[in-house]
Amino acid sequence: MADPATYRPAQGEIPVGPGVYRFRDDAGRVIYVGKAKSLRARLNSYFQDIAGLHARTQQMVTSAAGVDWTVVDTEVEALQLEYTWIKEFDPRFNIKYRDDKSYPWLAVTVSEEFPRVMVMRGAQRKGVRYFGPYGHAWAIRDTVDTLLRVFPMRSCSAGVFRRAKAVGRPCLLGDIGKCAAPCVGRVSAEEHRAIVDDFMSFMGGQTTAFTRRIQKRMREASEAQEYELAARLRDDLAALNRVLEKQTVVLRDGTDADVFGFEIDPLEVAVQIFTVRGGRIRGQRGWVADRADDTDVPELVQRALVTLYGESASEVVPRQVLVPELPSDADVVTELLTELRGGPVTIRVPRRGNKKRLMETVEQNAHQSMARHKMKRAGDLTARSQALEEIQDALSLPTAPLRIECYDVSNLQGTEIVASMVVFEDGLPRKSEYRRFTVRHEGQSDVAAMHEVITRRLARLLKARAEGADEQGVDPETGKPKRFAYAPSLIVVDGGPPQVAAAQAAMQQLGLTDIALCGLAKRLEEVWVPDDDDPVILPRTSEGLYLLQRVRDEAHRFAIAHHRQRRAKAMTGSVLDDVAGLGPTRRRALLKTFGSVKKLRAASIEEIANVPGVGPATAQSIVAALSDEAPAPAVDMATGEIVED
Repeated sequence: MADPATYRPAQGEIPVGPGVYRFRDDAGRVIYVGKAKSLRARLNSYFQDIAGLHARTQQMVTSAAGVDWTVVDTEVEALQLEYTWIKEFDPRFNIKYRDDKSYPWLAVTVSEEFPRVMVMRGAQRKGVRYFGPYGHAWAIRDTVDTLLRVFPMRSCSAGVFRRAKAVGRPCLLGDIGKCAAPCVGRVSAEEHRAIVDDFMSFMGGQTTAFTRRIQKRMREASEAQEYELAARLRDDLAALNRVLEKQTVVLRDGTDADVFGFEIDPLEVAVQIFTVRGGRIRGQRGWVADRADDTDVPELVQRALVTLYGESASEVVPRQVLVPELPSDADVVTELLTELRGGPVTIRVPRRGNKKRLMETVEQNAHQSMARHKMKRAGDLTARSQALEEIQDALSLPTAPLRIECYDVSNLQGTEIVASMVVFEDGLPRKSEYRRFTVRHEGQSDVAAMHEVITRRLARLLKARAEGADEQGVDPETGKPKRFAYAPSLIVVDGGPPQVAAAQAAMQQLGLTDIALCGLAKRLEEVWVPDDDDPVILPRTSEGLYLLQRVRDEAHRFAIAHHRQRRAKAMTGSVLDDVAGLGPTRRRALLKTFGSVKKLRAASIEEIANVPGVGPATAQSIVAALSDEAPAPAVDMATGEIVED
């Protein structure tokens, strides 16, 4: 590890203006790229007392061996240069938005004499108008096939077009009315261009004018007794309506917008984008990317916008971008997108109405995308085997940990303390083995609670062994597995050195030395082992770290669920059931504010009345009900008899 003081620039050497900086390691590789409004202020912040830096920033500055920078004129230029350098150097401490697929677009080659409609992927070209992106190419082809009967523009390749022109006979599409056949001169270049313009207007969201125009022509043909023409127009109208039905109206004001949703965990971030044009969802795309740092949501949003629009054609950037939180440099990003689009762009956070509901839908899609990604990764046998081998190597275990038990403690300011035990066997959750614990001594710390829970679990293991259960936890008499009788290969605790030390003390008191132990700390996803001052650092892309994180998160989820159930039960007991005017909604509000009946009993009328929905009269009724509750009788601990006052 390098000391940042060894490569700190000299006093006054760093310029004051905006720019972009690069940290390099001792091999000269760029490990982090950043931008700043003031290079001097930003870079000096990295060379303060290292203890005051964020944990991942500490890791970055101690991995670096030098820093350089480039001064630019404006913040927009700094933003563009930062994006260029991140793409060029792929620094490991920057988040990397990498799409796992190439999304298809509906493209119209407007620069050609006879424009063609087709599906295109990859880098976007000049002279091509793009619509989308779409999730699947078949969705584009289905849409185009339906619309060609209304807008019979060219859709054939250059070779087919030249061949038809040479022989003087159109292809099948021309014969069935899905192409105006400009190749054989049925329409002029100007007439074909008009068809193309109508098609692009319709795809751009101007749908009402076309449907009304066809309805008017259909009525006129019917009144003139031109029934064949009226029937054809009726079929054209039905074709347009079929396309519109597939493109759900989500914004009644006809807004053009891209809507972003994020799902974030310590190692990865899932991004989903809905493309809305003319108020209708025209496309959807998304991916899961690795996180290399602990950036907050505004910074993640900013990096996503700059990355996604950095190389886009101007027409791809919409008038409005809806995000869950504004980018960290919202004005600079807005100026950059306005420059890319060639027109005004608004970045905003929807607060209510249809746009807020649409944002919630996109975020739900991001959540589901992350869940599918994790399930797919967890279901990969090769990945699970690799994860267990990596954990074995990292912790120097004699064999792969086929059974992993993870423990987490949850409480609310020392009350309602509970803990969870989750079990993973062969890298997969075994939910029938999950257990919940209610910690017996309230008011103790998480560390003491962890000691109690590990002691209780392992004491049950020793008891089962004493009763004759074999190493697999099977009762020799019944042949059935006994609860808590199967010894884990590895115990994981949610926390750092204090929690690991508490678990180790419990194991030593019980004389168990054949079970491996480690802790996983959320701060840096560090793996702590007993009697070691330094953590074990697994690579962020490691399957082993991913499995440990998944085990820890499952234990945390299970503990939180148990804790919420106990809190809800405590607050909805018979004590409050008979209070007039106190329904489920108000009881939940009291639960959220006070956490337990014990704390509610200690509160004043004024404090209770301040809870939303609870007025002075109801607060008085609550206090009266709690004060009327008979206290638990005193018991003589020696005799077990009730002590009379």
